[in-house]
Amino acid sequence: MARKCDICGKGHQIGYTVSHAHNRTKHVWYPNLQKVRVGEKGSRRRMKVCTQCLRSGVLNKAS
Repeated sequence: MARKCDICGKGHQIGYTVSHAHNRTKHVWYPNLQKVRVGEKGSRRRMKVCTQCLRSGVLNKAS
């Protein structure tokens, strides 16, 4: 199960957490994904969508 937005494809980002002494440790940041029921062509489907796509109104939530 990929941690990726089904609409925009936003995924994880890799970088370093840097301490005050400049010790660098690898760190992974994941997008804020929500499981949402979406109505498409008369059927309901569950998708993982990032919160930015939810706020933008790109998809039609099923009721």
